[in-house]
Amino acid sequence: MVKMKITPIEVTVGEIADGYRNDDEQGVRGYGGLLDIRPPYQREFIYNEKEQMAVIHTVLNDYPLNVMYWVKRSDDAECPYEIMDGQQRTLSLCEYVAGAFSYDFKNFFNQPVDIRKKILDYRLTVYVCEGEASEKLEWFRTINIAGKPLNEQEINNAVYAGPFVSDAKRHFSKSNCGAYRLGKDLVNGTPIRQDFLKKALQWMADHETRGGKRQSIVGYMAEHQHDPNANNLWTYFQTVLNWAINNFDLKKFRKIMKGLDWAWLYDDYHDRTLDTAAMAKQISKLMRDSEIQRQAGIIPYVLTGDERHLDLRAFPEDIKLAVWEKQKHICPHCHKEFDYEFMEGDHIKPWRDGGRTVEENCQMLCRECNRRKGVK
Repeated sequence: MVKMKITPIEVTVGEIADGYRNDDEQGVRGYGGLLDIRPPYQREFIYNEKEQMAVIHTVLNDYPLNVMYWVKRSDDAECPYEIMDGQQRTLSLCEYVAGAFSYDFKNFFNQPVDIRKKILDYRLTVYVCEGEASEKLEWFRTINIAGKPLNEQEINNAVYAGPFVSDAKRHFSKSNCGAYRLGKDLVNGTPIRQDFLKKALQWMADHETRGGKRQSIVGYMAEHQHDPNANNLWTYFQTVLNWAINNFDLKKFRKIMKGLDWAWLYDDYHDRTLDTAAMAKQISKLMRDSEIQRQAGIIPYVLTGDERHLDLRAFPEDIKLAVWEKQKHICPHCHKEFDYEFMEGDHIKPWRDGGRTVEENCQMLCRECNRRKGVK
């Protein structure tokens, strides 16, 4: 294997901005069309206005910008160079020169001629790297510790770059992508930081695991890296969320619906005919119940009947201690005496039957008796 070759060069802002194009369909190009500014594994543009301004401020004051890294592709590649590190700085410079934003209330075309020339003539230090695909991705991991480090899913996108990731990002990673429009009220995070893609992959991996094939995010990405598209992933994501929207009133229950593991609920219950009106009535009642400490568990509880989803209120120490003293340290079930630390507060009338967490409804049972009661 040929060892990675790294060659330092200098290019001007004007040279990089020459032929700059930022297009959703055609991608992001610069350097006379020779530089792929956003390869498939790179994140969407995420610099905020303050950070963009800092880049322009650096150039105008002739301060040095951090070194950038490009990768040289094969000689017959349509676009012979791609950015390995420095995408955000490059986009800030190109967008400013294109007149997309202003610095100090002036866009590039409002600047005096000498200032425009100063910006275009500013020299950038670039290291051009040549080597095998595995080498450049490993190098990407190494040099990407400055600026805004990649998160776990962005690293996965880099490691498993290919047609599957490129198509998946079209559905899940753009600011107003289809996944965001469908799931913004049901899925936490933002597409631009790959939260929606990560969630979709996790749901699909869990779906396959539940189906008997042990799977993980990286396992699924490795298996499908060279698929021509991500249609199966996108279809499953849509199916899961449409099931949630069709069975639960998003307008009324948005607060408790966002962030749930909808794939698990879909896999277990999508083939059942659910009484949506009865469920809505039950959910509304449960949302008003002060005994429930975890409202996000209400919908899983309504479907499963498992009270553990609700994190029901437990008796506080003062009530338990008072009842223990009142019982004279005796467990009312086995009639044996126990120290306080070996007894547990129990609801005489269970929550599901209307019992509340008040002293009148508390009894102190020994651990063994409480366990036996719990499994009945």
